[in-house]
Amino acid sequence: MTKDHIVIREAIEQDLDAIVRIINAGGPGGKQREDLPDALPLKYRRAFEAINIESNSLLMVAEWNNLIVGTFQLIFVTYLAGGGRPDAHIEAIHVVSNHRGKGVGTQMLAWAIDESKRRNCRRIQLTSDKQRPEAHRFYIRSGFSLSHEGAKLYL
Repeated sequence: MTKDHIVIREAIEQDLDAIVRIINAGGPGGKQREDLPDALPLKYRRAFEAINIESNSLLMVAEWNNLIVGTFQLIFVTYLAGGGRPDAHIEAIHVVSNHRGKGVGTQMLAWAIDESKRRNCRRIQLTSDKQRPEAHRFYIRSGFSLSHEGAKLYL
């Protein structure tokens, strides 16, 4: 695989199955998040449609030789603290396991950073599970700093 063969593009409806299965396979410790049936539940199509109509949210895929090998969502949020400039948030960044270490994640982050600059964002943020030290090393190599401690409340 060469970097020239990787295309970063906005997801289309036909990509949904691949995206969900990539995200599902990328749980902490490499465990599946849930048992997925052959036909995806309707909740995923509804979520895809909601993301698609939101102008401040982009669902992206990384494609190599017509195969989806990565995905991420880029969300733009405007804060008063930022003087009206938006922040970019990267969510659900995943690369299929047999394509990790081949530049896919690097290209996805580069695309997200370029798009965030194009939109005049003041910063780009992401969160990563504490159980994923290899991901943290990747983000640091990519120029991110582990500057904040996060918290979540699951509802």
